Amino acid sequence: MGPLLALAALLTAGILGMSFYYSTASIHELLTENHQLNKAVRNLTEEAQIGYAMLQSQERDELGALVSVVRFVQTASDNPKEVVSEQLFTVRGDIVHFDALIVKFTDDYVKDGTERALYLWRRIYGEQTQPANGEAIDMPGTAPERYHAITRALRLNQRDTFWQAIWALADDAERLSDYGIKAVFGNAIYTRLSPGKVVLFKISPTGQIYPEVVDTY
Repeated sequence: MGPLLALAALLTAGILGMSFYYSTASIHELLTENHQLNKAVRNLTEEAQIGYAMLQSQERDELGALVSVVRFVQTASDNPKEVVSEQLFTVRGDIVHFDALIVKFTDDYVKDGTERALYLWRRIYGEQTQPANGEAIDMPGTAPERYHAITRALRLNQRDTFWQAIWALADDAERLSDYGIKAVFGNAIYTRLSPGKVVLFKISPTGQIYPEVVDTY
């Protein structure tokens, strides 16, 4: 059985290795040869706001703990008044954390002297919840609705390859650095949600996300 197990292990390693090779080769081709994708990234406009959140309801459970239902809205990348996604999340407490992944395309990729960025919402969680146990906002590996123009620039059989590679930057920020693409961490925004208040998610001049509380929107 020893030689057979060793052979099986070698075959498994070979299959995984080939899978990694073809995945790497595919994303290499997309990022170096797909001019429509490059154009779609270059067409990304500078964003000032990427969504907002507000309390839908708030009550105490049978143990007296505060429970908040949060309405979370994502807006179009080129129009902060256009809603592209609306979700409800239940969070314990009134201090809510919103975790985002920022992916930057440097001049090495866009080649026009400027930088572009994608803002991907990862998860939402309360103050007493570990980030890893938060609820997913956008599903990792999938195409966010607010960047449909980029998705349309890809053939159907390319879309999963591209978005899976982009989301994988959450685990390895430098994975695509050779192509001028990298992830920026540390963008978990937290704020206290109050009845009648709206939290706008704004973009600073340095490309970071920060909350701004207003009365109406």
